[in-house]
Amino acid sequence: MLTARLNTGRGLHPNASGMPAHSELDSSPPSSQIPLLTYGEEGSEISADHHALIVPPFMGHGNRVHPMPYTDPSVPLQPRPMVPKKDIAVYGYGSVAWKDRMEEWKRRQNDRLQVVKHEGRNDGGNLDGEELDDADLPMMDEGRQPLSRKLPIRSSKINPYRMIIILRLAILGLFFHYRLLHPVKDAYGLWLTSVICEIWFAVSWILDQFPKWYPIERETYLDRLSLRYEKEGKPSELASMDIFVSTVDPMKEPPLITANTVLSILAVDYPVDKVACYVSDDGAAMLTFEALSETSEFARKWVPFCKKFNIEPRAPEWYFSQKIDYLKNKVHPAFVRERRAMKREYEEFKVRINGLVATAQKVPEDGWTMQDGTPWPGNCVRDHPGMIQVFLGHSGVRDVEGNELPRLVYVSREKRPGFEHHKKAGAMNALIRVSAVLSNAPYLLNVDCDHYINNSKALREAMCFMMDPTSGKKVCYVQFPQRFDGIDRHDRYSNRNVVFFDINMKGLDGVQGPIYVGTGCVFRRQALYGYDAPVTKKPPGKSCNCLPKWCCCLCCCSGKNKKKNQRKTKSKHREASKQIHALENIEEGISDSNSQKSSNASQIKLEKKFGQSPVFVASTLLQNGGVPQNASPASLLREAIQVISCGYEDKTEWGKEVGWIYGSVTEDILTGFKMHCHGWRSVYCIPKRPAFKGSAPINLSDRLHQVLRWALGSVEIFLSRHCPIWYGYGGGLKWLERFSYINSVVYPWTSIPLLVYCTLPAICLLTGKFIVPAISNYASLVFMALFISIAATGILEMQWGGVGIDDWWRNEQFWVIGGVSSHLFALFQGLLKVLAGVNTSFTVTSKGADDGEFSELYLFKWTSLLIPPTTLLIINIVGVVVGVSDAINNGYDSWGPLFGRLFFAFWVIMHLYPFLKGLLGKQDRMPTIILVWSILLASILTLMWVRINPFVSRDGPVLEVCGLNCDG
Repeated sequence: MLTARLNTGRGLHPNASGMPAHSELDSSPPSSQIPLLTYGEEGSEISADHHALIVPPFMGHGNRVHPMPYTDPSVPLQPRPMVPKKDIAVYGYGSVAWKDRMEEWKRRQNDRLQVVKHEGRNDGGNLDGEELDDADLPMMDEGRQPLSRKLPIRSSKINPYRMIIILRLAILGLFFHYRLLHPVKDAYGLWLTSVICEIWFAVSWILDQFPKWYPIERETYLDRLSLRYEKEGKPSELASMDIFVSTVDPMKEPPLITANTVLSILAVDYPVDKVACYVSDDGAAMLTFEALSETSEFARKWVPFCKKFNIEPRAPEWYFSQKIDYLKNKVHPAFVRERRAMKREYEEFKVRINGLVATAQKVPEDGWTMQDGTPWPGNCVRDHPGMIQVFLGHSGVRDVEGNELPRLVYVSREKRPGFEHHKKAGAMNALIRVSAVLSNAPYLLNVDCDHYINNSKALREAMCFMMDPTSGKKVCYVQFPQRFDGIDRHDRYSNRNVVFFDINMKGLDGVQGPIYVGTGCVFRRQALYGYDAPVTKKPPGKSCNCLPKWCCCLCCCSGKNKKKNQRKTKSKHREASKQIHALENIEEGISDSNSQKSSNASQIKLEKKFGQSPVFVASTLLQNGGVPQNASPASLLREAIQVISCGYEDKTEWGKEVGWIYGSVTEDILTGFKMHCHGWRSVYCIPKRPAFKGSAPINLSDRLHQVLRWALGSVEIFLSRHCPIWYGYGGGLKWLERFSYINSVVYPWTSIPLLVYCTLPAICLLTGKFIVPAISNYASLVFMALFISIAATGILEMQWGGVGIDDWWRNEQFWVIGGVSSHLFALFQGLLKVLAGVNTSFTVTSKGADDGEFSELYLFKWTSLLIPPTTLLIINIVGVVVGVSDAINNGYDSWGPLFGRLFFAFWVIMHLYPFLKGLLGKQDRMPTIILVWSILLASILTLMWVRINPFVSRDGPVLEVCGLNCDG
C-alpha cells in the first residue's frame, strides 16, 4: 500500500501572502516509523505521534537553501575604477562627478525609505501595495518600481495596419456590391454558391481580425521582484506555487518524458519551500508510480547540480542533447568533471526507466503487486481507490548536499464504474482539491507531461504580473506561448502555430487577455473557484450641470442603473464577507445564537458549491493560501483522500462554475472563457528565453487527429449553453474578447463553405462555366485592390508580430488542409455526439517508416481524414488537364476565360501542396489505399460531369458539308 509522508510546515512561513510562521514546529522531532495506508484508510492502532504525515523541523532563521551572494556592509569596499590613472576632472561637469550631492541624495533616500517601511506595514509585516502607491510619494528605490510594463506596438507599424484593415473593409463592401449586382445567368447555381461562401469567409475574417486591433507586448523586471519580496537576511516573501502535471497512459506518454518534466520543475529557480509538484496519474499505472520513484531519487543529484552551475534547460534529456558550447560563461573549475559525472548518472537513470518500461510490457495475470506482496490498487484501471504518495518534501529526504527539496506528490483519483470522470478536466479538479488540502498555494501552474520548463525563471516571470500590487489583483492567469522541440526546419504542417501564438495572442493581450491554451499557464486559485474579479474603485465623475436638460436626464437614468448594479455587487460582497466572518466564528468558537445560525447557513451554501469537506471549504476562503495551523496531519491526509473520491463532486458546482469546466474535450477554452465572464483579465508573457517547450506530432495523420480533437471541442462548446454567442452577457467580458471566443467555436463550421469553394475551380474547368461574369475594368480594379489589401494585411501582421513569411504561408496552407479534413469530420462527429448521442472515433494505423532524423515525418498512418483533401487534389488536377485540353481544341479565343479558372484551381493546389508531399512521403510514392479511394471519388464526380454537361452537344455532333464530292 502507499506510504504518504508530508511536510505541513511548508507554506506557514511569513510570505507575501500573509501566512503566519509556525514556530511551534521547531521542536517537533521527525518520526522514523511510517504506517501503511490501506486504500486511503488510516489504521486505528496508529498513535497520534506516529501518523502518516511527518512534520520536519522548521527551516527558519531566514536561511536560503541556495543563498544569494551577500556582501558584509562592515567590510569597506576597495575602489576599483576601470581606468585608475585618469583624472576625474577630465570627465567634465555632470551628475557622475557630483560625489557630495550623490551621498546627500542617498542619505535622504534612505531616510525616506525608513519612513515608508515603518508607516507602510500591513499585518504580517508585508508592505501594503495600496499605501505604497500614493501619487504624492515619490518612488525612491528600485524595489518599489512596477514589476512589469506594457510595450505597445510602435505607431509606425500599428497605424498603417489599422488603416489597411479599414480600407479592406471598404473594399469588401465594393466587392460584394459588385458580386451581388452582377450574377452569372448561365451558371446561377455556381454564382450563388460562391457568393454565400464568400460572405461566410468575410464574417470569419472580421471575427478573427478585430480582436487584433490593440496588440501589445510586455516586459518584466525580475530584479525588482527580488528586491521587493526577497530581502537579505529574511525568509522569501514570494507566494507559494502548486504545479500540476497530468498523464494517463505511460505507453503513449513515455515515462522518461514525464520524468524530464518533473525534474525541470523540481530544479526551478524558486524558493524550494514554495514549490509543490503534483503528478496526476489518471491511468493508475504502476509503471508511472515506479518511474516517479526513480525520478525522485535522481532529483537528489540533479537539482543541486542545476542550481550550483545555473544551467539551462533543467530537463536533463534536452540539456545533454544541446548542440552548443556548454562551457560558455562557465568559470567553475569543477564544472567539466561534475558534468561528465552527472551525464553518466543520467544515462544510468535512463537505463533504469527503460528497464521499467520493458518490464511493464508483460503484465502478470494476477496483476502487479507491491514489495510487501499487497496487490497494486490500480490493477483495474476503471475500478480502483484513490492513491496519494509523497516522494519528496518530507523529513529525512534531502539532496546530496543536504538541502531541502521541493515537494513531489503522486496522485491517482478514485475510479468506479458508473461514474462520469470527465477525463483531463476531472483530473485537474482533483488536483485542485488535493493541493488545497495539503499545501494550498495561492497560485497554480499546469503543464502537460511532455512540456518541460525551459526557462528556470518562468515562475518568477509569472509572479511579476500576479504579485504586482497595482495591476496584479485582477489577473486570473498568465499564459505563456507554446514552443516545441523536434520539428523539422520547414515545419511542413505548421506545428509551431507561430501565427496564433505571436500574432493573435498578442492582439488579445491588448483587449482582455489571451485565451487559455491548456498548458504553460499560471492561475490564481481564487479565480478557479469561480469568484468574481475585484471591483476597481473609480474616481468620482464630473457633474453634468453644464449640459442640456435632456442630457442630464440620460445621465440620471444611467446613474440609476449603475447604482442598481452597484447595489447588487455590494450585496454579493456583503454575502461573501458574511460567509468569511461566519467561518471565522466557527473557528473561534463563538457561541452567539444569531452568528451560529448565519454561520451554519453560509457553511451549507459553501458545501453545496465546493463539496462536503470542511477542510477544503475553509481553504477556499483563504485568499492568500496556507494550510490550517491547528489541523492534524492525519486529518489532512483523510481529507485529501476524500476529495479525490468519485462521488465528491455530486450535487456541487465543480465543472459548472468551479475549477476546470466540463462539457467539452477542449476544457481549456471553456475554463478561460468563464473566468473572463467573471470580469478577470489574463496576461500574455513571452520571455526572451521560452518558458516551456514540448513535443508536437510532426506526422501528417497525427497532426490531423490533433486538430480534429480541438475542432470537436469547439463544436461541443458551440452546441452547449456556454456558447459565447449567447452566454456571459452582463458580466465582465469585453466585446472584442467575445469576438475572439466566438471565432474559436465557429471556425469548424467554415469547413463546409471551404470544401465547397475548393471544389468550384474543378467544376468550372470541367463545365466551362465560371462564378464571375466577363470582368470589366471596374471589376478588375476591385479584385486587384482586394488581393493587395489581403497581402498588405498579412505583411504588416508579420512585421509587428515578428513572424517569418514561411511560417505565415505554412499557416495559410494548413488552414485549408485542416479545414477540408479535420474540421469537417469534427463537425459531423460533434453533431452526432451532441444531438444523437453517438460517439465516433477515427483510428490511426502505422504502416511503416524509415530510421533517421525526422523519420516520423515520413511515417504513413492510414486514416479516413486523408480522403477529402486527396479527392480535392485529384479533381482539381483533372480539371486543369481538361481545361487546358479544351482550350487547345477550341483555339486561341478560349485561352482568355481559361486563365481565371486556372488561377482559381492553382490556388487550391498550392494550398494542398504540403498535404501532397505528406502522402508521397520520402519514397515519392502514394499509398495504395489513398489512391484507390480518391480515384474512385474523382471518377464518380467526373462521370457525373460527363452525364450532366459533356463536350458535345446534346443533339449529337454537328456535321457540316465540306463541299467535296467523295462519290466521284
